[in-house]
Amino acid sequence: MTDVHHAEAAAFFDDFVAAFAHFDGPLIARRYHVPYLAMHAADLHDLLTSTEAVGAYFQRIVDRYRGGGCTACRHRELQVVTMGGEALLATVSWDLLDASGGVLSTWRESYNLLRTPQGLRIFASTDH
Repeated sequence: MTDVHHAEAAAFFDDFVAAFAHFDGPLIARRYHVPYLAMHAADLHDLLTSTEAVGAYFQRIVDRYRGGGCTACRHRELQVVTMGGEALLATVSWDLLDASGGVLSTWRESYNLLRTPQGLRIFASTDH
């Protein structure tokens, strides 16, 4: 991993945080490649095969977060591994924040990112 790869991934997740602030699933979905595989705890997963499905998936998530008092998120502890010339594996810790900046929830997640003409796009993620 180089500083350039780390900076590229950091910029991607900074942009993700900015999109998240709108609580707009389709806006968040623009950062994802289709098909997209989301692996969750307890061997649960979602395989989303259209842009519309990815947008609806994230709309359900942000609606649930907002309903729980979330007003923002942040990423931290970014680790990046290059995987050939066109892909990265990035792992971050996420914090969901309330209006006072207090942490509502935190978790760690890894992302398989693909370089596309539009920039990095997530094609798989794993909660851990």
